[in-house]
Amino acid sequence: MVKSLVYILIFPGLLFLSASGMILEYVDRKLYAKFQNRVGPPWFQPFADFIKLLAKEDIVPEEAEKKMFKSLPFFALAATVTSFIYIPIWGTNALFSFNGDVIVVLYLLSIPTLTFFLAGYSSQSLFSLVGAVRTLTQFFAYEVPLFLAILSAALLAGTWSISEMCVFYNQHHWYWLFNLLGFGVSIIALLGKLEKVPFDIPEAETEVVGGTFTEYSGRLLAFFRLTIDIEVVVCAALLAAVFLPFGMDLNPAIGFVLFILKVLSIVALLSLARSVFARLRIDQMVNFSWKYIAPLSFLQLIINIIAQGIIR
Repeated sequence: MVKSLVYILIFPGLLFLSASGMILEYVDRKLYAKFQNRVGPPWFQPFADFIKLLAKEDIVPEEAEKKMFKSLPFFALAATVTSFIYIPIWGTNALFSFNGDVIVVLYLLSIPTLTFFLAGYSSQSLFSLVGAVRTLTQFFAYEVPLFLAILSAALLAGTWSISEMCVFYNQHHWYWLFNLLGFGVSIIALLGKLEKVPFDIPEAETEVVGGTFTEYSGRLLAFFRLTIDIEVVVCAALLAAVFLPFGMDLNPAIGFVLFILKVLSIVALLSLARSVFARLRIDQMVNFSWKYIAPLSFLQLIINIIAQGIIR
């Protein structure tokens, strides 16, 4: 019982994820600034912003659904932290693993986006409602390609367990090359899931102030921001485990270092994409998802079905 609480609350749970999320936020912002020939923030900026928000007052709009408005940040945070315990980080086995955990992780990672929508809806603010609608519209655009890309890798491995996928791809070192197309699709879809440029449409400050979180402040906004930072860590870790599984069968210390390097590489790719592309309109985002990345994810599925037939 005590050991499980340590795993959940300290390492690799809430405390580790919170620190990692803020560090990755700094890395992302620093790289983004360098790509744009700017200096960027100091290393402590994400921590300072979080502490500042914790010290501020929570203001709840009069017309808001108050219980829902206050509880949603904690639902989002809990779902994101829980999903991490099923992802291998220092070897081929996660802390908790079972056949089907990849479905559970994808489900849990969908919950924060749905809470963002409900947060905007419960605020009863015009800007929040517009941001909430954009969040849900975007959700239906990127989620299918992301699911197909990740489940295609699971199909080739012949398992629905992330840990067993890592074992399979470490035993068959070159099979992960079949999933390169799915990795590219996942990176693009991840930009939408994390609402980063060019898919930062729900929180476009120049259009809808702060989007879904316009009416949030103080500790409630701090926990939403923390959830987004942790979501970056979890999503990058998921992609690293599924598409870049090499080296996970070595000793735990080397495996953990490789895990960190893989996560940093994925964050660097996201930062590069942010600096290259401009924001799209919501209709452009939906059209792009269904016209291009959805067919590519179906192509990845077909490739893996054929590869599985040839290999086995």
